[in-house]
Amino acid sequence: MASDNTTEADSTSSDSNTERSTRSTTRRRFVRTTGVLGGGAVAPGLISETVQSRSTGKGSAQSSVDDVVAGLSDRQKIGQMVMALMNPTDDGEPSSRAEDVVKDLEVGSAMVEHVGTPEKTAEFNNQLQCWASETEAELPLLVGADFEFGAAHSVGDLRDDLTTQFPRNMNLGALGSERAAADAAGITATEARSMGYQWGFAPVADVNTNPENPVIGIRAFSGDTDRTSRLTAAQIPGFQSKGNGIVATAKHFPGHGDTHADSHTGLPTVSYTRETLEEVHLPPFRAAIDAGIDAIMTAHIVVEAIDPERPATLSEPVLTGLLRDELGFDGLLVTDSMSMQAITDIWGQQQAAVLAAKAGADVIMSMGGYEDHAATVDALYDAVQTGELSMERVEEAATRVLEVKQKYGLLTPGGGRPSGRIYANPVRATHRTGKAPDRRRAAEIARGSMTLVKNDGVLPFDATNGETTLVAGVAQVDVLADAVRERSEGDVVAWQSSQWQDDDPTEEEIDEVTALAEEADRALVATYSASELPDGQAELVDSVRETGTPTAAVSVGLPYDIASYPDVDAYLASYALDRWKQLNVSSLEATAEVVFGAEPKGTLPVEIEGHYPLDHGLGYEE
Repeated sequence: MASDNTTEADSTSSDSNTERSTRSTTRRRFVRTTGVLGGGAVAPGLISETVQSRSTGKGSAQSSVDDVVAGLSDRQKIGQMVMALMNPTDDGEPSSRAEDVVKDLEVGSAMVEHVGTPEKTAEFNNQLQCWASETEAELPLLVGADFEFGAAHSVGDLRDDLTTQFPRNMNLGALGSERAAADAAGITATEARSMGYQWGFAPVADVNTNPENPVIGIRAFSGDTDRTSRLTAAQIPGFQSKGNGIVATAKHFPGHGDTHADSHTGLPTVSYTRETLEEVHLPPFRAAIDAGIDAIMTAHIVVEAIDPERPATLSEPVLTGLLRDELGFDGLLVTDSMSMQAITDIWGQQQAAVLAAKAGADVIMSMGGYEDHAATVDALYDAVQTGELSMERVEEAATRVLEVKQKYGLLTPGGGRPSGRIYANPVRATHRTGKAPDRRRAAEIARGSMTLVKNDGVLPFDATNGETTLVAGVAQVDVLADAVRERSEGDVVAWQSSQWQDDDPTEEEIDEVTALAEEADRALVATYSASELPDGQAELVDSVRETGTPTAAVSVGLPYDIASYPDVDAYLASYALDRWKQLNVSSLEATAEVVFGAEPKGTLPVEIEGHYPLDHGLGYEE
C-alpha cells in the first residue's frame, strides 16, 4: 500500500488539528457492511473486523449532506472531486494499486469498464466499495461507465449476449421513437445497477451537424436539433428512474456535433455564432435540464462565441456563466477524460484539473494509473493551499457529489447491507443482464431503425432461391456475413479488405472483389466511414455494380456514404460502427433481416446534402 499521503498532507494544513477534531465528532458512518454480500461477492474474511464492528455501532440516522461535508478534511473533500479509472487485470481483478487509489486518495468515484462478465463486474465493484468502507470517511463510491448503447458498451464481450446490446443512438434517431429511447435507457439502467453501477455516461446530446465529424457521428441521435432534444429528454427518466436507476449524463456540453477534429487527438475549435449555439446545439442540453438530468459532461472544444481562449472544460464563461447561470443547471458537472490530447498537449492533466475546478467542474475524470490520480488530487490540494482554488468551490463540488450519492441511495442507512444500494449481488446480476425479452426489444429497435435510402428493385434479396451472395467490406464483415448465412439458403462468400487502418482498399483488392462479384448472383457491399469515405470504397462499390450483378450497399458507419457512389442499385443505412469500429451486433443482424425482407421503418436522422433530405426513407410495402 502507498504511504499515507492524506495524513501527511493534512498535517501541513494550518487548521488540521481543529479539522480532525471536528471530523471525529461529526462524521457519519453511512456504510454498513456485512460479510455476506451474496453469490460469493467478496471472499470470506475480506471485510475487516473493524468495519464489521462499525456496522453494529453508532446511530443510523441519516445526516445531512452538509454535515458530512463539514466533517471531511480538505483532502477528503478534494477526493470527492476526483473520478479515477480502475483498470482490471487480465483476470478481471482490480489492479495492484486500486486499493491504494480508494484508500489513500479517497477518491469519490470510479470508472470501471471491461472487467468481464456481469458477475465478475459486480464482484469488482463490490471490492471497490468494500475498500471505500474501510477509509476514514467511509463514503461509498459512485461507480460509472459509458453506456451509450446499453450495458454491453462496457460489460461483457460485444459478440456475446451476457448484457443487452442496443443499437447506436443514431439508430434511435432513425426510428424517432421516444418510447424506444426510454426503453433502451431503462433496460440499460436496470442492468448497470444490478452490477454495482450508479453512474452512466449517456445520453449523447450532441447535434451532429458536421458530416465529417470524426468523433461523434453515429453516437449522436441526429443532425436535427428537435429530434435530438426529444430523444435526449426521453432517456433521462429511463436512466435515472427517480434515483433507483443510474445517474444520467448528457454529453458533451455545450455540443460536440460540429467539430472537424477529434478531441482525443487534438483541440477542436468551433467558430459558429452565438445564435447558432443557442438555436442548434444548446436545446438538447436545455431539454435534459428540464427533464431533471443529474449530470452533464464537458467537451474539450473551444467555443469561440463564448470563450475563444480555453476549451469548455476549462472555461468559467462556459461552465459557470453559460451552464450554471444562464441555463440554470445545478447538478453534477463532470469533465470528459483529462488524458485526451486536447487537454494534455497544452495544459497537462494536473494544471487542467485545477483550471476545470475553478471554471466550475465538480468531478475531474482522471485516467491512467495511481500516479496520475495522486497527481490530480495533489494538484487540487496544492491549489487550495496557495489560494488558487477556493475551499468554497471545493465544498460546493463535494456537496454536489454527495447529494447525488444521497439521491441514489448510497448514503442511506443500511445501504451496505446485502439488500442495500451499495453492493451488488453477483448472482442476481447474472440473471438481470442479457434477459431474452430485453434482447428481443433491442433487436426490435434495431430492425425498426434500418433506413432504406435507395432501391431500384434490388432489395429485398430472396432467401429461398439458393443464390450465392457476396458480402464484402472493410470492417466487421464476418459478423454481417454470418447474419446473412443464417437467413439465406444459398452460399455466402465473405471478403474483407486488409486495409483496416485507413479503410481504403487497394486496386488489387478491388479487382479481386470484382472477380468474386462476377461469380456471385448478388452482392452486398458494406462501406464504412467515420468521417469522409475513402475513395477506394466508393470505387469498390462502383466496380461491383458495373459487373451487372445486382448490388446493394449498406453503410455500417456514418450514413452519408451514398453521396460517394450515388449510382448504386440499392442503399441501406445501418449506423452500426462508431469511430473506433466497436462492433454492434444488433445493428448488423438487423441489416441482414432487412436485406432479406423485414420491413425497413427508419428515416434519415441527418440530411445527405445534395442527395437525400432529413426524414427520407423507403419501405418495401410502398
